[in-house]
Amino acid sequence: MHADPIMWVAGVRALYLQALHPRAVRGVTQNSDFRRDAWGRLLRTANFVGTITYGTTEAGEKAGARVRRIHSMLSATDPDTGERYGVGEPGLLLWVHCAEIDSYLQVARRSGIRLTDEQADRYIDEQRLGSRLVGLDPDAVPANRAEMAAYFEKVRPELACGPEAREVDDFLLRPPTHPLLVPAREVIWRRVAHLAYAALPPYAHELYGRPAPKPATVTRQLRVTGTLLRCIPARLRWQLPPKHILRAMARLGPGSRPAPYKLGR
Repeated sequence: MHADPIMWVAGVRALYLQALHPRAVRGVTQNSDFRRDAWGRLLRTANFVGTITYGTTEAGEKAGARVRRIHSMLSATDPDTGERYGVGEPGLLLWVHCAEIDSYLQVARRSGIRLTDEQADRYIDEQRLGSRLVGLDPDAVPANRAEMAAYFEKVRPELACGPEAREVDDFLLRPPTHPLLVPAREVIWRRVAHLAYAALPPYAHELYGRPAPKPATVTRQLRVTGTLLRCIPARLRWQLPPKHILRAMARLGPGSRPAPYKLGR
C-alpha cells in the first residue's frame, strides 16, 4: 500500500489533520523553521516511513532510535499558560501516529485500492510496530478501525485551528519554491493540497473554516487521481530518492516487488 503514489496525497492530508492539535503543532513550529526546510522535513518523514516499511529490522530500529533521541531533546511552550512540555509526550505521539495512519488508510481506500474491512484492520494493527519505534506502547495504540474511530471521537474536544494551524495551512497552499517553479506549484501542487484538504473529515473542515466538496465528489476525485498516478510506470516512480523499494527488491531477490494483486490472494 505504501508503494502507491496516492500516498503523497495521503501524507499532505495527515499534515492538515496533525496541525489541528495545538500542542502537537507547536512542537513543530517552535522547534524548526519548517518554511525554510519544508521539503527537507517532508522528505525526512517519507524516508522514515520508507525505512520502516521496506528496510531491514536493523535499519528500522536505528531510524526509530534517532526519532526518539531527537524528541527527547525538544520541548514547546503553551503561549496561554506558559507551560513547557516535551514534544515526545505519549499523547502527542499518539495523535501524530493516528492522524498519519488514518490518512493513509482513508485516502488509499477512497482512491480505489481494494482493501476489505479485515485487511484495513490488519493494516492498522501492523502499523503499531511503527508506533513502538517512535516511543509509544503498542498496547495503547488503536489496533483496528473501531478503536481508531473511538480515539478520534475522544480527542476531538482538544482540537482547534489556532495560529500555528493557519500557518501550516498557508504553507501547504503556497510552499516556498524557486521562482521558475511557481507555475508548476500553482498548477500541480495546489491541486494536490486542495484534494488532500478535501479528503479530511467534516469536523476538520469546520475547524479550518474552509468548505470542501461533498464526500462522494471527493471520493470520485481521489479515484481519478489515483488512476492517473498509477499510469506512471512503477519502475519510474521507484527511481525517486531514496529508492527504498528498489533496495528492498535487490536485497530480497528479483521475484519480490510491491504489487496490488497480492492484496487479492
